Parts: sequence; C-alpha cells; structure tokens
Amino acid sequence: QVQLVESGGGLVPAGGSLRLSCQASGRSFSGWTMGWFRQAPGKVREFVGCITWTGGIPSYADSVKGRFTISRDNAKNTAYLQMNRVKPEDTAVYYCATVFRPYGGTSVSDYTHWGQGTQVTVSS
Repeated sequence: QVQLVESGGGLVPAGGSLRLSCQASGRSFSGWTMGWFRQAPGKVREFVGCITWTGGIPSYADSVKGRFTISRDNAKNTAYLQMNRVKPEDTAVYYCATVFRPYGGTSVSDYTHWGQGTQVTVSS
C-alpha cells in the first residue's frame, strides 16, 4: 500500500520561504516519479513540478519557475518542495503525488497515488 504524507505547510509572509516534505512509504520507490500539485479555493488542482527517480532536471510550472525547487532523497523515500519568494497567489493546499514510470507529467491523471495535502497560506 503506497502512502504519501506531506508536511511543512503553514503561514508565511509574502517574500518568505517554506519547505514542504513528502514522505513515501509502503514499497521501494525506485523508478517512481514524484510530483507536486496545488489547489486554491474554487480552483482546479494545478501542476507545480515533478522530479524523476534519478533526480534529473525537474520540471516546473511557469508560475513557480525560478522560485520553487524540487528535490528528493531516495534513501529516505522523501521528496521536497522548497518555496522561495512566495506570493499571496501561492496560497493553496499542496499535494504530492507519485507514479511508477521514469518520466513526469503535468496532469492530475498522470499520477496514481496522492497524499492528503498540506495547507500553505501566504500573507500579504
């Protein structure tokens, strides 16, 4: 049973930083791509970024490129989302997701397993 648990969310002032973690459990995650999505109130869930098992160059949505960084520690089965220079429009519930394949995707349907999400609120 694959389980993903996000942590690290909270309230952060605009311009500040926050690091989210996604702890995976239930099996070996060799070969699994990890993705991050977010969903603001009244909006659809949107792609933030993803990283493959090999930790190659991550992919990012244009809205976060240059501000957010995705990384992973395969020994710990953990993925991270470092959020810098956050903006009020970054306020959302952030979800990590995973899929067993060596490349990522930008659609919700590209991923098979999801965490419960962690709330990030950016104050202006």
